[in-house]
Amino acid sequence: MHIPKEFCKDHYAVVEPQISADGVHVWPFDPFFPIDVSFMTSGLRDNVRMSRHDYFEIIYMCAGVANLRIQDRIFPLQAGDLSIIGSTLYHSMEVKPESQFTLAALFFEPVLIHGDGGFDSAEYLTPFLVQDSTFPHVIPAKARVTSEIFELMQKISAELPANTALAKLSVKTCLKMILMLLVNCYSSLEGTVAIFERQQCALERLRPLFDHLERDYRKPILVGGAAEVCGMSESHFMNFFRKATGQTFMSYLNHYRIERAQVLLLGTDKPMSEISQETGFCDQSYFANVFHRVVGTTPALYRRKFQRDGLGSRGNRANAFGDHQSNYHAKPGGQVAPSPRLTWRTQ
Repeated sequence: MHIPKEFCKDHYAVVEPQISADGVHVWPFDPFFPIDVSFMTSGLRDNVRMSRHDYFEIIYMCAGVANLRIQDRIFPLQAGDLSIIGSTLYHSMEVKPESQFTLAALFFEPVLIHGDGGFDSAEYLTPFLVQDSTFPHVIPAKARVTSEIFELMQKISAELPANTALAKLSVKTCLKMILMLLVNCYSSLEGTVAIFERQQCALERLRPLFDHLERDYRKPILVGGAAEVCGMSESHFMNFFRKATGQTFMSYLNHYRIERAQVLLLGTDKPMSEISQETGFCDQSYFANVFHRVVGTTPALYRRKFQRDGLGSRGNRANAFGDHQSNYHAKPGGQVAPSPRLTWRTQ
C-alpha cells in the first residue's frame, strides 16, 4: 500500500511533543467532532516514548515493519496488519534504525459514539474496553477485515474536516461500520468494562505521582519517595507501577528526563553540564550513559546530527514540531503468543 509522501507526517514530530509528564498524549481534535485520520512515517528521528491517551486508536500498517510495544508486551507489525489500542495502556511504536514504516492512524474519542444516546452504543466499543493482559491487539493482514477497515479509514479522511451535517453523518457511519467489523473479530473474547475500570483506577492512583514528576523531575526522586507520594509501601508500589505502565518507575523517570534533555539539546545552546543538571542527573557522565542507553547515541552526537539536518535552532524546531497542529487534516489520494480464546474470522 503506497501513500504519497506529501500526505505523511513524521511520526516522532507529530506525537512526541504532545506527551505530558504522566505520559498522556493529547491529539488536537475538533472539540465538536473528535475524530481524525493521520498518515505518518518513521524518519530519521527517535522512537516515540511510551504514552497513553484518552482517545481510542486504530493503526493500519501501510508499509514497512515495526514493533508495537504495549505495556511489557511486544507485537511485531508488518504491512497489512491492524492494531487497536484503548485509552488505559502505555504503548509505543518502535523501529530499528535500518527499517522504516508508513502507517495510517484513526483516532476518535468514545463520546462520538456514546453521544448518540443509543442503548447499544457501548457495544460498539467493546473491543476497546476489554483489553486485559492477554488481549490480542493485532489483527493479521491475512484477515480480509484489515483492508476493509483501511478503506473505511480512507473514506473518513476524505470527509475531514467534516463541516456539514452530511459529512458528519458519513464519518460516523463509516466509524460505526469499522467498529462493527472489530466487534465481529473479537466476538469470542470474554470480558467486561470492569477490566477498563480497573485500569482507569490504577492510573488515577498514580496521578499524584505524575503531578509531582511534572513539577519536580529535576530534583532527586527515589523509588521510596515515589511510593510515599502514592501512599504505598515500596514493594507494592514497584509492582503496581509496572503493571499500570509496563515499565519500572526508574525506567519511566529516566525516559521522561531524557526526553526533556532532547528538547533542550535541540532548542537551546546550553552546555551538556547544564542540561544534565536541569534534567535531574547527578553528573554529566551519568547523564551521557543514560542518554546513550535510551537514545542509542551520545548527547553531543545527537545535537550535531540534528543541527546538521536543520532541526537544531529554536525556529526550525518549532516548524518541525508545531506545524502539524494547523494542517493535520491533509488528505491521502519481545514476543507474545496469540490468545487461545480467539479465532480470526477471515470470511
